[in-house]
Amino acid sequence: MTDAEKPPRARPTRRDYIKGAGVIAGGSLLAGCASDAVSDSIATEHSETPTTTETESYTVTMEPVGDVTFQTVPERWLPYGGAYADMGVALGQADGITGIGGGDRYYTYVYDELPGVSVDQETIDEYPEVRTKEEFYELDSDVHLYDPQMLVNWFDWSESDIDEIAENVAPFIGNLIFRRSDEWHDYRYYTLYQAFEKIAEVFQEQARYEAFKQLHDDYIAGIQSQLPPAEERPSVLLTFEGTNEPESFSPYRLSDKGTSKKQWRDLGVTDALAGTDIDNLSTTNRGEYDYETLLSVDPDVILIRGHERKSVTEFRETVLQFMEDHSVGSQLTAVQNGRVYRGGYLRQGPIHNFFLTERAAQQLYPDIFGDVTSDTELFDRQQIADIVTGDFE
Repeated sequence: MTDAEKPPRARPTRRDYIKGAGVIAGGSLLAGCASDAVSDSIATEHSETPTTTETESYTVTMEPVGDVTFQTVPERWLPYGGAYADMGVALGQADGITGIGGGDRYYTYVYDELPGVSVDQETIDEYPEVRTKEEFYELDSDVHLYDPQMLVNWFDWSESDIDEIAENVAPFIGNLIFRRSDEWHDYRYYTLYQAFEKIAEVFQEQARYEAFKQLHDDYIAGIQSQLPPAEERPSVLLTFEGTNEPESFSPYRLSDKGTSKKQWRDLGVTDALAGTDIDNLSTTNRGEYDYETLLSVDPDVILIRGHERKSVTEFRETVLQFMEDHSVGSQLTAVQNGRVYRGGYLRQGPIHNFFLTERAAQQLYPDIFGDVTSDTELFDRQQIADIVTGDFE
């Protein structure tokens, strides 16, 4: 992109001067304030530019980018997908979000159950699919919570495009963690809380992260202490089909350790596809299977993704009803027992995970945790809200 092609700015920003001073040093990407000398130069040439107090720099290390050094804590941030957006909200940074990549799969309605927690939906709606360099320039964020290799492999960016935005706008830091089956992702993966910890370092919100992790660990341990023996747990098929009248399904493997399947692993379910040659859904594998194939597996529970905007009732009155009326689908054990449910988000963050784990526990073990249609709550909403809003010790 030439200078002429870049969206105009009303006046030069601090970042314009930072990049002029050189933002890559010793293999680390720099974000935030420039040196005192550069700041002095800015003050001399542009007296209207506000001064900024220097703070001690800090470095966050995360694959695939590596070391990213920040001179100040980012205020304006751009996440890709609901997972990283939810992390930012959990860390008390909702006011700084500038847009999102994949906004159609960022489910913000869970915040309605958390007093004092919200995100600016107008911002999400205005910039719901940020993936072009022009948009990155326009939003002028302080950090991009994107895995840059996702941009290269999904949206045809080049490495030079990545370098350009990192140098001229702000650094990238993030890792595509929701699944582990893409061939191009040949670097380290992170669990949900490992990635969350890195983002907490970016925003210097380690205390909030530690509070979340303690609450999460206690929550999961409490649920797991009540689970039935392994041999009594249901076999589960997780699949995708976004239509109300499904005729074929694209399955996931629960053995994949991506974060989108975290709740199912925590609940110790048996993968109905174990021992089969059916591969996990990924960028390169879009296999579809009909009802006859599902009947040969015949799982106890079927979880269907692609319906997260529906309520429990809406899902049952559309998708489940169609399967109950289907000549072959109606023969499935899960359909006959009414155990076909929404399958949860692809990209879940730490707040999402509390809700999705609660839902999953009730879908799989209603005799223990209450039916999924009930008002039973397995975690304290106020405790989550207190951490997000900073009202915690």
